[in-house]
Amino acid sequence: GTEGFRQELLTQMRGRIGENHYGDQRAQSQTEQAEGMVREGLKRLRWQEADLMTRPKGDRGKVSLALQLRKETTATIKWIAERLHMGTSTHLNHLLYWHRRTKQ
Repeated sequence: GTEGFRQELLTQMRGRIGENHYGDQRAQSQTEQAEGMVREGLKRLRWQEADLMTRPKGDRGKVSLALQLRKETTATIKWIAERLHMGTSTHLNHLLYWHRRTKQ
């Protein structure tokens, strides 16, 4: 089918994936969930997709979004770093560590 139809099905599957679903279906649904959170985060920050590339790697908005993704999804640090244009996964780990440390 069309990409729109496929996305609609993946959205409907969110939260309904069980033991009988294969890895590809699980991964697609989880990636779609993370992508949805990125889109919502961009809206909340009033940013465009291009802003992710132009803003600094350690921008507060990016760090906040990365923390939310890490907390509420199964997205990997590597995926988050690449998706939000935050440099390497080790750099993102460093940013998240210092954010958590200053919160305490």
